[in-house]
Amino acid sequence: MYWNRLRAYLKAQYGTTVYKLALSSGCSCPNRDGTLGTRGCIFCDGAGAFAQHGAIPDQLAAAKARVAFKAGPNARYIAYFQSFTNTYAPISRLRELYTAAMAPEDVVVLSVATRPDCLPEETVNLLAELNRIKPVWVELGLQTIHPESAAWIRRGYDLPVFEQAVRQLRAVGISVIVHQILGLPGETPEQMVETARYIGKSGASGVKFHLLHVLRGTDLEPLWRSGAVTCLEQDAYIKILEACLRNIPREMVVHRLTGDGAKRDLLAPLWSADKKRVLSAINTAFQQDNLEQGSDL
Repeated sequence: MYWNRLRAYLKAQYGTTVYKLALSSGCSCPNRDGTLGTRGCIFCDGAGAFAQHGAIPDQLAAAKARVAFKAGPNARYIAYFQSFTNTYAPISRLRELYTAAMAPEDVVVLSVATRPDCLPEETVNLLAELNRIKPVWVELGLQTIHPESAAWIRRGYDLPVFEQAVRQLRAVGISVIVHQILGLPGETPEQMVETARYIGKSGASGVKFHLLHVLRGTDLEPLWRSGAVTCLEQDAYIKILEACLRNIPREMVVHRLTGDGAKRDLLAPLWSADKKRVLSAINTAFQQDNLEQGSDL
């Protein structure tokens, strides 16, 4: 059994456990400010359940306090700008945010989640400059390669935009992590594997797999309540996840095996709320099925 896990990758790089600190940049999103739309993607709750708020040093301190019970004195951290579009601001503001987040010695990586259509040249140049100080990761929410699904989730950009963003970032040495959602309505398991295979060939160095889940207050909620949208059962999700992993290269780092929203807002599927149990079931299935990342390539 083999898959290229983030925890092991980071332990090999830094010799200790590395924890992610979710931060808020205060940036909006073109899918919310009226540039592309006002409601965001269909699954977005407009919050950011795990991010802190306030000045960056205060956010870092609060985020470290959240993991203090498991982080030892030698722990290192990833400063992770998570919610909304974290390159969607004037370059002076971005420089201020990023440099503050990278400043502590125990922060070893800056990770920035954004949209591929919000990476102008000056922003890529700033990220490249900072990447020469500490590693910078950029996370892109592709979710799917299928046009009907992309339109349904209101993604707001086409595949060539994504491809150009990956080329730009890779050209300046920045690691790219791509998000994929499993369980989008109308997609077959084969189509989900097609997206995973595409991500594996995209030039990205990492991938995050998410389960489509329904959060209170999203535009997905009424569709789920009406029965127009259903979510994958756990066994079906794990089976599709395994198929996707078999279709990405062995060297691609798997940053996430399933998504988890705030329990207070989670409506479906409720099985996903127990993260420890879900990860245990995933690991058990991987062992039983002798999963080998990249074995179908």
